Amino acid sequence: MAPITTSREEFDEIPTVVGIFSAFGLVFTVSLFAWICCQRKSSKSNKTPPYKFVHVLKGVDIYPENLSSKKKFGADDKNEVKNKPAVPKNSLHLDLEKRDLNGNFPKTNLKASSPSDLESVTPKLFSEGEKEAVSPDSLKSSTSLTSEEKQEKLGTLFFSLEYNFEKKAFVVNIKEARGLPAMDEQSMTSDPYIKMTILPEKKHKVKTRVLRKTLDPAFDETFTFYGILYTQIQELALHFTILSFDRFSRDDIIGEVLIPLAGIELSDGKMLMNREIIKRNVRSSGRGELLISLCYQSTTNTLTVVVLKARHLPKSDVSGLSDPYVKVNLYHAKKRISKKKTHVKKCTPNAVFNELFVFDIPCEGLEEISVEFLVLDSERGSRNEVIGRLVLGATAEGTGGEHWKEICDYPRRQIAKWHMLCDG
Repeated sequence: MAPITTSREEFDEIPTVVGIFSAFGLVFTVSLFAWICCQRKSSKSNKTPPYKFVHVLKGVDIYPENLSSKKKFGADDKNEVKNKPAVPKNSLHLDLEKRDLNGNFPKTNLKASSPSDLESVTPKLFSEGEKEAVSPDSLKSSTSLTSEEKQEKLGTLFFSLEYNFEKKAFVVNIKEARGLPAMDEQSMTSDPYIKMTILPEKKHKVKTRVLRKTLDPAFDETFTFYGILYTQIQELALHFTILSFDRFSRDDIIGEVLIPLAGIELSDGKMLMNREIIKRNVRSSGRGELLISLCYQSTTNTLTVVVLKARHLPKSDVSGLSDPYVKVNLYHAKKRISKKKTHVKKCTPNAVFNELFVFDIPCEGLEEISVEFLVLDSERGSRNEVIGRLVLGATAEGTGGEHWKEICDYPRRQIAKWHMLCDG
């Protein structure tokens, strides 16, 4: 057997091959290490997303227009910590970092202190070097707001009252309104007009013209009401409703003013008056209830709707009672294909309608069909106001969806249910 021989050149090639493999291994290791570092860095940067994607904490508003004096999220946190004035522990400042997992502040035992103690605590909120840089407005924002500060200002209404003894007429002049809020978010203005009603009988209803794109409308319109005796003036009240006209939907209610005429003396001539506009008072914890009966006829492909009763309807205005009626709209694939309405029931919060409507269904089944009920208050000479709304359909929530499922499961059976109305 011949011996195995290896040349010297083969021994010289072995270190070269090992060096090449070592170089490739080193490059691969460095690349892997750099990739891991980049992944860790990107994961850390994603832990603090922009404010739009941060979960809402209890009691904290995260939208940019409301972040003037509240906790901000994102990259501005570090700057706020640097510029944040030192606040002692015995002050009334609430630290958002002390919230628990549910967003609540931990309970602390606060003992009642004397007025002298409160006075001694208040000056300590800021150091002497910071007193000059802090304005009174910032001091108000650091403490809790009172109910008056939280109430939104809706403007002031100016008008005059007069009684014409010769014509036995009551004269009201609506002069102007100042400082109204902007109801149109795009143009940041309003198209205001005013409706006025003499209470309690609601027989006399008038309204001004619409003034376009102004927050300080000057109406200067005079309304004369004949047949009202001077002795009756003390028993009446004036109700002004300030609205903003909307061409494409229901008009926005800015606020209202109520003027009881008891104690107002008009024998000396014209009386100029002004009142602050206040927010519209719903005067009810709910919108009321509606009793509806439905029956689906699968053989004729029709839907029978019976509007039976309404109860606990809220007061539409300060006069007390509304004049309700119900509009019934049939929708197919979110498009209205038919509409009906009941008769008006005068001055009652518990109306009995008992009116039946039959709708032809344009498709097989009720999957894409829904019925909308609008309870409205009938107003002569103006747009009717929505008291409450109800939707029945396959995608409706609560009792509306349950009622719809029952009539689908049991066709040719009349099924009636009470439903809570929601805001229109």
